[in-house]
Amino acid sequence: MNLQINSQSYQVDSEGDTPLLWIIRDELGMTGTKYGCGLAQCGACSVLVDGEVVRSCVTPLDSVAGRQITTIEAIEADPVGKRVVAAWVKHQVPQCGYCQSGQVVAATALLKQIPNPSDDEIAAAMINLCRCGTYNAIKTAVKDLSSKEGETL
Repeated sequence: MNLQINSQSYQVDSEGDTPLLWIIRDELGMTGTKYGCGLAQCGACSVLVDGEVVRSCVTPLDSVAGRQITTIEAIEADPVGKRVVAAWVKHQVPQCGYCQSGQVVAATALLKQIPNPSDDEIAAAMINLCRCGTYNAIKTAVKDLSSKEGETL
């Protein structure tokens, strides 16, 4: 099966029902995407598939063949992703950092779809869990990015 991950092609021989997360981490060695719950509840495993946030721990390999997958390793190749990472640093969002790759992926997807999201849109999109409780810092960073007058994300 051919996968397009971070603008590169990878040939994998795993079963079609293998979760994408295991391919990304175990077969391809991209360990920035984390295993959290295995139930699509926490979001630590979030990646972009054709620009949409998906939980890779429950996404079967055969559902993403030929589609564009972006992991945290390549998020800064996207101008919006690069700005999100800079805002995360500026606002010192991470504490332990375990969930933050999924948070950054979710924020990037949100800001690409809605460049100036409302508080309700931020709350609806930023649903990944954070055991350290960095939700206020996440919201501040996203609001900071969305309030840049005259700048395009």
